Amino acid sequence: MEDIYKYNIYIDESCHLENDNQPLMCIGYTKIASENYSQYKEAIKAIKLKHKSPTEIKWNKLSYSRIGLYKELIDYFFESEMQFRAILVKNKNQLDHSKYNKGDHNSFYYTLVFLLLRNPWVNYLETPHKVILDIKDTRGKERLNKLDTRLNLEYREKYNRNSPFNFFQHIRSDESEFLQLADFFIGAITYKARKLHKKIGSSQVKKEIITYLEQKSGYVIHDGTPPFEEKFNIFDFQIQTQK
Repeated sequence: MEDIYKYNIYIDESCHLENDNQPLMCIGYTKIASENYSQYKEAIKAIKLKHKSPTEIKWNKLSYSRIGLYKELIDYFFESEMQFRAILVKNKNQLDHSKYNKGDHNSFYYTLVFLLLRNPWVNYLETPHKVILDIKDTRGKERLNKLDTRLNLEYREKYNRNSPFNFFQHIRSDESEFLQLADFFIGAITYKARKLHKKIGSSQVKKEIITYLEQKSGYVIHDGTPPFEEKFNIFDFQIQTQK
């Protein structure tokens, strides 16, 4: 039986908590055609095995001894038909939830997911998608139900139709190469945006990966890209600072 879901979207996030003392947050995904799932999964596993590194890849645990692996994964992403999109929220501490976002940070999170998914240049409104998220806490099922409800509401109001993002699932990042890739790219974006690369003692492997990613993508990754960019799309979401 043919899968009605033509695309899989794997969402991860960084610095997403309201009171984590971080000046910014980032949420992003890797997107693949479902028909390419097995091919891409096995190719990424083969790259890991080639470099004798079959374990999970996480930005916070990069090692310079594996830099060849990281660069080859970046190469494979840009050679494949995979897509990446992220929203980088700057000046997070300036969010005024009393005036916007229905009064709370959780509602702002659901708004961000809607903005992440609905870009009409990147996601086609008539095509069913599966949405897979990295599980963060024990409220996963409640979170997915609210996300489904919110997306359908937004799409009915704006497009007079149900959301094309109508299958939601939580998994652990160690279960998915595509969630790991999202974590990898988001980590690079937030590291650069927080200017950690300029600090004394900053990670050499992370700085080299950021440089390599910028060369391959053609963009400075702490800034936004054009909205119609399909391969490596970053929405620079800047909160207006309070005077």
